[in-house]
Parts: sequence; C-alpha cells; structure tokens
Amino acid sequence: MNTTVSEETENSIGNTEFKPSKYAIHRQIENSLDEQFSKERQHPCYIAKLPSHTASMNVGVVVAGGTSGNHRHYYESLIYIIRGKGYSVVEGNKVDWESGDIIYAPPWSWHQHFNTDPDNEVRYVAYTNAPLLQNVGGIARREEAA
Repeated sequence: MNTTVSEETENSIGNTEFKPSKYAIHRQIENSLDEQFSKERQHPCYIAKLPSHTASMNVGVVVAGGTSGNHRHYYESLIYIIRGKGYSVVEGNKVDWESGDIIYAPPWSWHQHFNTDPDNEVRYVAYTNAPLLQNVGGIARREEAA
C-alpha cells in the first residue's frame, strides 16, 4: 500500500531556489506544470515556487469525470475550489463540494478528490504547511495508495 514519493517532489514543495527579495512572485503558475508531482498525484499540478519557509500553494486540475490519487501526508491542506463540483473522500467520509467551497484534509488522513462533472474540469488551489515541516527536520512525509 506504500508508494515512495520521490525526494525531488518532496524538495520542490516550498522550494527556495532563489534568494528572497522585498517582493517575490511566481508569474503565470499554470505555465509551469510540475510533471513529477502531477504523475504522483495522478492529475495536473502546478506548484508555486516561492521563498516561503512555512506555507506552500499549488493549483490542481481534476479532469472532467476524473479523480486524484488516494493519498495522505503529514502536513495539513486547505483546498479552495475555484471552479467545478464533485466530492472528496477524507478518511472514509464523503464530502460534497462546489465552486467557492474549502476542503480541509487533516494531517496523515487518506483523501481523494472526484470530479462529478463529465464535461468540465475542476480547478482548485491547495495551501499546505509542508515547508514548515520540512524546515523543522524534514518531516513532510507523503504516501500514495497502491
């Protein structure tokens, strides 16, 4: 049931490859698909490359009628639904959602997202505290269901 997540993916969340300045911006995030993270998550993901040491953000797309992979991680996630409708299963509990809703995925909880619309994609923004856990000892572990 355990799938190893690449070190490259773990290191890309909260990536600080550039020096922080007074202002920092990741322009046009959806022009920078993170292929490795998308493959592991089983849907397109765009990770913001910003110098934050405590929070991360990514944009995800669940294709029409599609799902994300079932996964869990040590960090918390707040998922804001920009567009679409569907449901998530969090630790066996089904939660219906639509545009404008926010889903909470507690630490180390199994969760998966389902797009119930056969014609339109779902777009969401996920915020996590993965960088905080990485920066206090590399404890931002992630696991995909087999």
